[in-house]
Amino acid sequence: MTNSPQTDGIVAGRLDDATLAAHFDDLYPILDDHEARVAADRCYFCHDAPCITACPTAIDIPLFIRQIQTGQPDGAARTILSQNILGAMCARVCPTETLCEGACVRNEAEGNPVEIGRLQRYATDGLLLANEHPFARAPETGKTVAVIGAGPAGLSAAHRLAMLGHAVTLYDTRTKAGGLNEYGIAAYKAANGIAQAEVDWLLRIGGITVKTGQALGAGLTLDGLKATHDAVFLGIGLAGVNALNVPGEDLPAVQDAVDFIETLRQTGDKASLPIGRHVVVIGGGMTAVDAAVQSRLLGAEHVSIVYRRDRGAMSASDYELDHAATEGVSILTNAMPVAISAAGVTFAYTRSGPNGLEKTGETFTLKADQVFKAIGQTLKGQPDALKTQGGKIVIDAAGRTSVTGVWAGGDCATGGEDLTVTAVAQGRDAALDIHRALCP
Repeated sequence: MTNSPQTDGIVAGRLDDATLAAHFDDLYPILDDHEARVAADRCYFCHDAPCITACPTAIDIPLFIRQIQTGQPDGAARTILSQNILGAMCARVCPTETLCEGACVRNEAEGNPVEIGRLQRYATDGLLLANEHPFARAPETGKTVAVIGAGPAGLSAAHRLAMLGHAVTLYDTRTKAGGLNEYGIAAYKAANGIAQAEVDWLLRIGGITVKTGQALGAGLTLDGLKATHDAVFLGIGLAGVNALNVPGEDLPAVQDAVDFIETLRQTGDKASLPIGRHVVVIGGGMTAVDAAVQSRLLGAEHVSIVYRRDRGAMSASDYELDHAATEGVSILTNAMPVAISAAGVTFAYTRSGPNGLEKTGETFTLKADQVFKAIGQTLKGQPDALKTQGGKIVIDAAGRTSVTGVWAGGDCATGGEDLTVTAVAQGRDAALDIHRALCP
């Protein structure tokens, strides 16, 4: 972003290289062998384990922890990856505090759950570092499947389809596969190139041809894909960004948070990235948190997240919000933007009224030389033939859309929770249904 009267305070190089390297290293180090055994020993190995039910991909968590406890980390990795082929990234980005660890019986009894996420990372990282792929393809079926979108849902579907013997062509609009994991997750959560390492490892199954720089609606049509393939899976994500619809939104200092995060993830020299001294992030989800925390890590002095409702309505977890607070991010709630100017962002206080959210009549202004919008994303470029609801493609429990021969999953589809792990589950389950339809 070039400087202008509204962007004079946005500069690069606020911190030295050593500080930036430390800021964007792994948030938590991997467990060593001894630490993993100690952590595994805390598991009760419940027969009717609530952690399994809480996991969208239904990983047999007690089994893989038992395998770690008995010195079989590769076996543990296979148990994880058989259900969640992106288990390494999910170990880093899943909100385990509200999923498996939130359901752990030790959490109920002691407020200190088994460290399931870190144990999952210990197992899966070991297999990735060894460059071992524990799965093999079934005999060729002669069937071809087009997978549009190389994010978590598309990668999960492509791997399962390839493993079942189908020939898969994986299309993506960007130059690299990975989707949200590569472009949309905070850099400190996916340090040291883990997202691309996992993609490269996944593709070792064979039978998957990756074609980048190709988007649905820009050279690819649903009718054309259906004519040249036996089935189509859509994992196109949510490429559109919602607007604030307030005066000043088009000022140079106002940027989409998703674009900021993507640029940061794809830039090797973090010192070259410009950041404001006073940063305001508008929104209440994980994108808002990631943008705010990384603004602080780049050297912004004052960073605020502002959300229109109360904290309980924020989609970001308490764990992530608390982490943001420890990094020096201020979190303000019950306030909505009404105008943006060179002086900052003016907000109106809000409250819940009989007709929904309403302004109280009071306002305040936050000084800001940089503003990030993180108020949600929308479906973009989907074919008109597909039935949509609430801005997402309608699918049934098996991932089937309203168009015969077309399945969908991930953030673009209904029924998900906008989580990487949910996208993986939907991609996997749709692939199994595609296989049943192609090979009855």
